[in-house]
Amino acid sequence: MKKILVTGGTGFVGANLIRRLIREGHEVHLLVRPGYKPWRIESIREHVHIHVGEMADPKVILNIVGHVCPEWIFHLAVYGAYPDQTDARQMVNTNIIGTINLVEACMHAGFEAFINTGSSSEYGFKDHPPPETERVDPNSHYAVSKVAATLYCRHMSISHDIRLTTLRLSSVFGPYEEPTRLMPTLMLKGLNHELPPLVEPDIARDLIYVDDVVDAFLRAASARGMERGAVYNVGTGVQKTLRDIVEIARRTLHIESEPQWGTMPNRRWDTTTWVLDNRKITQELAWYPTYTFEQGFRTMADWFCRSTEIQNFYRSRLL
Repeated sequence: MKKILVTGGTGFVGANLIRRLIREGHEVHLLVRPGYKPWRIESIREHVHIHVGEMADPKVILNIVGHVCPEWIFHLAVYGAYPDQTDARQMVNTNIIGTINLVEACMHAGFEAFINTGSSSEYGFKDHPPPETERVDPNSHYAVSKVAATLYCRHMSISHDIRLTTLRLSSVFGPYEEPTRLMPTLMLKGLNHELPPLVEPDIARDLIYVDDVVDAFLRAASARGMERGAVYNVGTGVQKTLRDIVEIARRTLHIESEPQWGTMPNRRWDTTTWVLDNRKITQELAWYPTYTFEQGFRTMADWFCRSTEIQNFYRSRLL
Protein backbone atom coordinates (compact mmCIF):
# COMPACT_ATOMS: atom_id res chain seq x y z
CA MET A 1 0.00 0.00 0.00
CA LYS A 2 1.19 3.50 -0.87
CA LYS A 3 0.25 6.85 0.58
CA ILE A 4 -0.80 8.81 -2.50
CA LEU A 5 -1.66 12.45 -3.16
CA VAL A 6 -3.80 13.23 -6.20
CA THR A 7 -4.48 16.72 -7.53
CA GLY A 8 -7.41 17.05 -9.91
CA GLY A 9 -9.05 14.04 -8.30
CA THR A 10 -12.52 15.55 -8.74
CA GLY A 11 -11.97 15.80 -12.49
CA PHE A 12 -12.81 13.16 -15.08
CA VAL A 13 -9.53 11.24 -15.32
CA GLY A 14 -8.70 11.84 -11.66
CA ALA A 15 -12.03 10.39 -10.49
CA ASN A 16 -11.34 7.18 -12.41
CA LEU A 17 -7.75 7.04 -11.11
CA ILE A 18 -8.72 7.37 -7.46
CA ARG A 19 -11.34 4.63 -7.80
CA ARG A 20 -8.61 2.30 -9.04
CA LEU A 21 -6.28 3.35 -6.21
CA ILE A 22 -8.99 2.69 -3.62
CA ARG A 23 -9.69 -0.77 -5.09
CA GLU A 24 -6.00 -1.60 -4.85
CA GLY A 25 -5.91 -0.66 -1.16
CA HIS A 26 -3.86 2.55 -1.25
CA GLU A 27 -4.30 5.46 1.16
CA VAL A 28 -5.62 8.22 -1.08
CA HIS A 29 -5.43 11.95 -0.36
CA LEU A 30 -7.00 14.54 -2.65
CA LEU A 31 -5.77 18.10 -2.97
CA VAL A 32 -8.75 20.10 -4.23
CA ARG A 33 -9.41 23.77 -4.85
CA PRO A 34 -11.90 25.77 -2.78
CA GLY A 35 -15.37 25.47 -4.26
CA TYR A 36 -14.59 22.17 -5.97
CA LYS A 37 -17.41 20.19 -7.60
CA PRO A 38 -17.86 16.91 -5.71
CA TRP A 39 -20.29 15.03 -7.98
CA ARG A 40 -17.72 12.61 -9.36
CA ILE A 41 -16.52 11.47 -5.92
CA GLU A 42 -19.68 11.60 -3.79
CA SER A 43 -20.06 7.81 -3.80
CA ILE A 44 -16.46 7.25 -2.61
CA ARG A 45 -16.09 10.27 -0.33
CA GLU A 46 -15.64 8.15 2.81
CA HIS A 47 -12.69 6.31 1.23
CA VAL A 48 -10.48 9.36 0.60
CA HIS A 49 -8.92 12.18 2.61
CA ILE A 50 -9.71 15.64 1.21
CA HIS A 51 -7.45 18.67 1.64
CA VAL A 52 -8.62 22.04 0.32
CA GLY A 53 -6.12 24.60 -0.93
CA GLU A 54 -5.21 26.91 -3.78
CA MET A 55 -2.47 25.49 -6.01
CA ALA A 56 -1.09 29.02 -6.50
CA ASP A 57 -0.48 29.49 -2.74
CA PRO A 58 2.95 28.00 -1.94
CA LYS A 59 2.53 28.07 1.85
CA VAL A 60 -0.80 26.24 1.72
CA ILE A 61 0.60 23.58 -0.62
CA LEU A 62 3.72 23.18 1.49
CA ASN A 63 1.61 22.64 4.62
CA ILE A 64 -0.73 20.11 2.99
CA VAL A 65 2.08 18.09 1.41
CA GLY A 66 4.07 18.22 4.63
CA HIS A 67 1.08 16.89 6.53
CA VAL A 68 0.37 14.05 4.08
CA CYS A 69 3.98 13.09 3.21
CA PRO A 70 2.91 11.14 0.09
CA GLU A 71 5.05 8.46 -1.47
CA TRP A 72 3.41 8.83 -4.89
CA ILE A 73 1.97 12.02 -6.36
CA PHE A 74 -0.36 12.12 -9.36
CA HIS A 75 -0.70 15.70 -10.58
CA LEU A 76 -3.82 16.11 -12.72
CA ALA A 77 -5.06 19.55 -11.61
CA VAL A 78 -5.51 21.74 -14.67
CA TYR A 79 -7.32 24.80 -15.96
CA GLY A 80 -8.01 25.55 -19.61
CA ALA A 81 -8.91 22.12 -20.96
CA TYR A 82 -12.55 23.10 -21.60
CA PRO A 83 -13.87 25.78 -23.99
CA ASP A 84 -15.31 27.93 -21.19
CA GLN A 85 -11.94 28.09 -19.37
CA THR A 86 -10.32 31.00 -21.20
CA ASP A 87 -8.54 33.06 -18.51
CA ALA A 88 -4.85 32.94 -19.46
CA ARG A 89 -3.75 34.17 -16.03
CA GLN A 90 -5.67 31.38 -14.35
CA MET A 91 -3.94 28.92 -16.67
CA VAL A 92 -0.58 30.28 -15.54
CA ASN A 93 -1.59 30.18 -11.85
CA THR A 94 -2.88 26.60 -11.99
CA ASN A 95 -0.82 24.91 -14.68
CA ILE A 96 2.57 26.56 -14.15
CA ILE A 97 2.75 28.21 -10.73
CA GLY A 98 0.64 25.46 -9.17
CA THR A 99 2.95 22.82 -10.62
CA ILE A 100 6.04 24.63 -9.34
CA ASN A 101 4.53 24.94 -5.86
CA LEU A 102 3.57 21.27 -5.78
CA VAL A 103 6.94 20.00 -7.01
CA GLU A 104 8.84 22.16 -4.53
CA ALA A 105 6.62 21.05 -1.64
CA CYS A 106 7.03 17.39 -2.59
CA MET A 107 10.79 17.74 -2.89
CA HIS A 108 10.85 19.25 0.60
CA ALA A 109 8.82 16.33 2.00
CA GLY A 110 10.52 13.62 -0.08
CA PHE A 111 8.76 11.14 -2.37
CA GLU A 112 9.20 8.02 -4.50
CA ALA A 113 7.44 9.02 -7.73
CA PHE A 114 5.75 12.13 -9.11
CA ILE A 115 3.64 11.78 -12.27
CA ASN A 116 2.78 15.02 -14.04
CA THR A 117 -0.07 15.14 -16.56
CA GLY A 118 0.72 16.68 -19.93
CA SER A 119 -1.39 17.05 -23.06
CA SER A 120 -1.22 16.13 -26.72
CA SER A 121 -2.04 19.80 -27.39
CA GLU A 122 1.57 20.60 -26.50
CA TYR A 123 2.56 19.46 -30.00
CA GLY A 124 0.10 21.76 -31.78
CA PHE A 125 -1.24 20.82 -35.19
CA LYS A 126 0.78 18.08 -36.90
CA ASP A 127 0.20 16.11 -40.09
CA HIS A 128 1.66 12.92 -38.55
CA PRO A 129 1.81 11.14 -35.17
CA PRO A 130 4.46 13.09 -33.20
CA PRO A 131 6.95 11.18 -31.02
CA GLU A 132 8.19 12.66 -27.75
CA THR A 133 11.29 14.01 -29.54
CA GLU A 134 9.12 16.16 -31.84
CA ARG A 135 9.43 19.92 -31.46
CA VAL A 136 6.49 21.26 -29.46
CA ASP A 137 4.49 23.96 -31.22
CA PRO A 138 1.67 25.02 -28.88
CA ASN A 139 -1.08 27.07 -30.51
CA SER A 140 -3.15 28.17 -27.51
CA HIS A 141 -2.61 29.71 -24.08
CA TYR A 142 -3.54 26.38 -22.55
CA ALA A 143 -1.02 24.44 -24.64
CA VAL A 144 1.72 26.98 -23.85
CA SER A 145 1.07 26.57 -20.12
CA LYS A 146 1.19 22.76 -20.40
CA VAL A 147 4.48 22.89 -22.32
CA ALA A 148 5.95 25.15 -19.64
CA ALA A 149 4.89 22.72 -16.89
CA THR A 150 6.33 19.73 -18.77
CA LEU A 151 9.67 21.48 -19.34
CA TYR A 152 9.83 22.59 -15.72
CA CYS A 153 9.20 19.04 -14.49
CA ARG A 154 11.80 17.62 -16.84
CA HIS A 155 14.38 20.20 -15.71
CA MET A 156 13.72 19.55 -12.01
CA SER A 157 13.92 15.80 -12.48
CA ILE A 158 17.27 15.96 -14.27
CA SER A 159 18.85 18.66 -12.13
CA HIS A 160 17.79 17.13 -8.79
CA ASP A 161 17.86 13.44 -9.77
CA ILE A 162 14.23 12.76 -8.79
CA ARG A 163 11.59 10.52 -10.36
CA LEU A 164 9.36 13.07 -12.04
CA THR A 165 7.67 11.80 -15.19
CA THR A 166 5.19 13.45 -17.55
CA LEU A 167 2.42 11.59 -19.39
CA ARG A 168 1.11 13.44 -22.45
CA LEU A 169 -2.48 12.27 -22.82
CA SER A 170 -4.37 12.09 -26.08
CA SER A 171 -8.20 12.45 -26.12
CA VAL A 172 -9.45 10.47 -23.12
CA PHE A 173 -13.05 9.28 -22.82
CA GLY A 174 -15.03 7.18 -20.36
CA PRO A 175 -17.23 7.32 -17.24
CA TYR A 176 -17.55 10.68 -15.45
CA GLU A 177 -16.62 12.72 -18.52
CA GLU A 178 -17.77 16.33 -18.55
CA PRO A 179 -21.44 16.23 -19.64
CA THR A 180 -20.95 18.72 -22.48
CA ARG A 181 -18.37 16.57 -24.29
CA LEU A 182 -19.07 14.38 -27.31
CA MET A 183 -19.34 10.89 -25.77
CA PRO A 184 -21.83 11.77 -23.01
CA THR A 185 -23.83 13.83 -25.51
CA LEU A 186 -23.99 10.90 -27.94
CA MET A 187 -25.15 8.60 -25.15
CA LEU A 188 -27.75 10.97 -23.77
CA LYS A 189 -29.19 11.60 -27.22
CA GLY A 190 -28.87 7.91 -28.02
CA LEU A 191 -31.29 7.03 -25.22
CA ASN A 192 -33.94 8.60 -27.47
CA HIS A 193 -32.36 7.04 -30.58
CA GLU A 194 -31.24 10.47 -31.77
CA LEU A 195 -27.96 12.14 -32.72
CA PRO A 196 -26.73 15.54 -31.52
CA PRO A 197 -25.58 18.38 -33.84
CA LEU A 198 -22.26 17.41 -35.41
CA VAL A 199 -19.20 19.11 -36.91
CA GLU A 200 -17.64 17.94 -40.16
CA PRO A 201 -17.23 14.12 -40.43
CA ASP A 202 -13.48 14.08 -41.15
CA ILE A 203 -12.50 15.74 -37.85
CA ALA A 204 -10.30 13.22 -36.05
CA ARG A 205 -8.90 12.36 -32.61
CA ASP A 206 -6.73 9.69 -31.00
CA LEU A 207 -9.38 8.47 -28.55
CA ILE A 208 -8.22 6.40 -25.59
CA TYR A 209 -10.40 4.78 -22.95
CA VAL A 210 -9.81 6.07 -19.43
CA ASP A 211 -8.99 2.66 -17.90
CA ASP A 212 -5.97 2.42 -20.21
CA VAL A 213 -4.86 5.89 -19.12
CA VAL A 214 -5.15 4.91 -15.46
CA ASP A 215 -2.97 1.87 -16.21
CA ALA A 216 -0.35 4.19 -17.70
CA PHE A 217 -0.29 6.34 -14.54
CA LEU A 218 0.23 3.32 -12.30
CA ARG A 219 2.84 1.80 -14.56
CA ALA A 220 4.79 5.06 -14.68
CA ALA A 221 4.69 5.40 -10.89
CA SER A 222 5.85 1.84 -10.20
CA ALA A 223 8.46 1.53 -12.97
CA ARG A 224 12.14 1.59 -12.19
CA GLY A 225 15.14 2.63 -14.24
CA MET A 226 13.41 5.31 -16.32
CA GLU A 227 15.35 8.27 -17.62
CA ARG A 228 15.06 11.32 -15.43
CA GLY A 229 12.40 13.72 -16.67
CA ALA A 230 10.95 11.19 -19.09
CA VAL A 231 7.97 12.23 -21.20
CA TYR A 232 5.61 9.58 -22.57
CA ASN A 233 2.80 9.86 -25.09
CA VAL A 234 -0.32 8.05 -23.89
CA GLY A 235 -2.54 7.31 -26.87
CA THR A 236 -3.68 4.44 -29.02
CA GLY A 237 -1.60 5.46 -32.03
CA VAL A 238 -4.77 5.16 -34.14
CA GLN A 239 -7.08 8.08 -34.82
CA LYS A 240 -10.83 7.89 -35.34
CA THR A 241 -12.81 10.32 -37.44
CA LEU A 242 -16.13 11.69 -36.26
CA ARG A 243 -17.70 9.58 -39.04
CA ASP A 244 -16.19 6.45 -37.41
CA ILE A 245 -17.35 7.50 -33.95
CA VAL A 246 -20.92 8.21 -34.99
CA GLU A 247 -21.23 4.91 -36.86
CA ILE A 248 -20.10 2.99 -33.77
CA ALA A 249 -22.50 5.00 -31.60
CA ARG A 250 -25.38 4.23 -33.97
CA ARG A 251 -24.64 0.49 -33.82
CA THR A 252 -24.17 0.43 -30.06
CA LEU A 253 -27.19 2.56 -29.15
CA HIS A 254 -29.46 1.41 -32.01
CA ILE A 255 -29.83 4.88 -33.48
CA GLU A 256 -31.63 4.85 -36.82
CA SER A 257 -31.50 8.57 -37.64
CA GLU A 258 -28.87 9.70 -40.14
CA PRO A 259 -26.10 12.10 -39.03
CA GLN A 260 -26.51 15.72 -40.07
CA TRP A 261 -22.93 16.80 -40.70
CA GLY A 262 -21.99 20.44 -40.25
CA THR A 263 -24.99 21.28 -38.05
CA MET A 264 -22.46 22.39 -35.41
CA PRO A 265 -19.56 24.72 -36.34
CA ASN A 266 -16.07 23.29 -36.17
CA ARG A 267 -14.08 24.40 -33.12
CA ARG A 268 -10.78 26.24 -33.54
CA TRP A 269 -8.86 23.16 -32.40
CA ASP A 270 -10.62 20.74 -34.76
CA THR A 271 -8.36 19.08 -37.31
CA THR A 272 -8.32 16.03 -39.56
CA THR A 273 -5.06 14.72 -38.05
CA TRP A 274 -4.68 14.24 -34.30
CA VAL A 275 -2.83 11.12 -33.20
CA LEU A 276 0.18 10.30 -31.01
CA ASP A 277 3.16 8.05 -31.59
CA ASN A 278 3.06 5.73 -28.56
CA ARG A 279 6.08 3.54 -29.31
CA LYS A 280 8.23 4.92 -26.49
CA ILE A 281 5.85 3.99 -23.68
CA THR A 282 5.18 0.56 -25.18
CA GLN A 283 8.90 -0.15 -25.49
CA GLU A 284 10.10 1.31 -22.18
CA LEU A 285 7.16 0.68 -19.83
CA ALA A 286 5.52 -2.27 -21.63
CA TRP A 287 2.24 -0.36 -21.61
CA TYR A 288 -0.28 -1.06 -24.35
CA PRO A 289 -3.85 0.18 -24.85
CA THR A 290 -6.17 -2.75 -24.23
CA TYR A 291 -9.43 -1.18 -25.44
CA THR A 292 -10.29 -0.44 -29.03
CA PHE A 293 -12.47 2.64 -29.40
CA GLU A 294 -15.54 0.47 -29.94
CA GLN A 295 -14.82 -1.63 -26.86
CA GLY A 296 -14.34 1.48 -24.77
CA PHE A 297 -17.49 3.10 -26.11
CA ARG A 298 -19.56 0.01 -25.37
CA THR A 299 -18.11 -0.20 -21.84
CA MET A 300 -18.91 3.45 -21.21
CA ALA A 301 -22.40 3.00 -22.65
CA ASP A 302 -23.03 0.07 -20.29
CA TRP A 303 -22.02 2.26 -17.33
CA PHE A 304 -24.18 5.13 -18.55
CA CYS A 305 -27.28 3.06 -19.26
CA ARG A 306 -27.18 1.22 -15.91
CA SER A 307 -27.80 4.35 -13.83
CA THR A 308 -30.83 6.62 -14.18
CA GLU A 309 -29.19 8.87 -11.58
CA ILE A 310 -26.21 9.44 -13.87
CA GLN A 311 -28.50 9.98 -16.85
CA ASN A 312 -30.59 12.53 -14.96
CA PHE A 313 -27.51 14.37 -13.76
CA TYR A 314 -26.04 14.57 -17.25
CA ARG A 315 -29.41 15.65 -18.63
CA SER A 316 -29.63 18.46 -16.06
CA ARG A 317 -26.17 19.73 -16.99
CA LEU A 318 -27.07 19.95 -20.68
CA LEU A 319 -30.37 21.84 -20.20
